[in-house]
Amino acid sequence: MRNFIKIFSILSIFGFYTIDAQQVVKRDTLSGTELVMTMDSRVSDAMSSLEEKCARVAVVKSVDNDDVPARPAKIFVPNRELTNAEVCRKNPRILGFKIQITTVKSNDEANEIKAYFRKRFPNLKVETDASLRPNYKILAGSYFTKQSAASDLSRVREYFKSAVAVQYRIFCAEAK
Repeated sequence: MRNFIKIFSILSIFGFYTIDAQQVVKRDTLSGTELVMTMDSRVSDAMSSLEEKCARVAVVKSVDNDDVPARPAKIFVPNRELTNAEVCRKNPRILGFKIQITTVKSNDEANEIKAYFRKRFPNLKVETDASLRPNYKILAGSYFTKQSAASDLSRVREYFKSAVAVQYRIFCAEAK
């Protein structure tokens, strides 16, 4: 009997919850596709009131004191891929690629390998990543894509067989 009461009370709680929930259909502002959501009616009303506040058009006073509605702000969505300079202007640090030369166990080893690497490749910036302590990663270069790292990677592999291109956060201005 106790189990029956527990089951009945749990089912009734979930039943009342679904009574308040309703399906709401919203339109995407950019592409116009429909989005169907199930939510509480109070949440739907709150969202609708926020959308109405955002959709109101501002009124601007003109020179002759006529109230003229201002144009709503347009959202610019480029129909082409952004150039690297445009991406860098918006985000100075992006997800790109670096060449991981090797991983070593001590900071002294890392410094020796960095010095050896600088002698062989003076045009590539080399750095140590100590986030995996006690191990140290030695990383070189900054690249937007794996393909742009391929030529340097093939040259580095002549001296370091274990070198690979890895995804890494890079400074956009330094990348090739």
